[in-house]
Amino acid sequence: MSTFLSKAILDFFIAFGIVIGGAMVGGIGAVVSLQPPTQTMLDVADRIKIWALAAAVGGTIDPMRVIESNFLGGNMSPAIKQILFLVSAFLGAHMGSELVKWVCGGKE
Repeated sequence: MSTFLSKAILDFFIAFGIVIGGAMVGGIGAVVSLQPPTQTMLDVADRIKIWALAAAVGGTIDPMRVIESNFLGGNMSPAIKQILFLVSAFLGAHMGSELVKWVCGGKE
């Protein structure tokens, strides 16, 4: 399997796991603190998506720097790859959030 596809799949599942794991642990924290766990899980899943995206691609500054330097230099291939990594991580985070909504019965 190519390194590009491997990294894209890894970014997807890292972002997916961060959202799912954060929501589940947040739900446990809600039970311990006597708050409604489903609403807490839904809130955490929505709020953590951007952080899951940033964590999956290895930080927020480096991917943007790669895109900028390669795009301005006329080398489109690395910039396009980096954008596709961001899209893959976003899809993972979004699917994790949607799964939490589905499990919790959220209608948002």
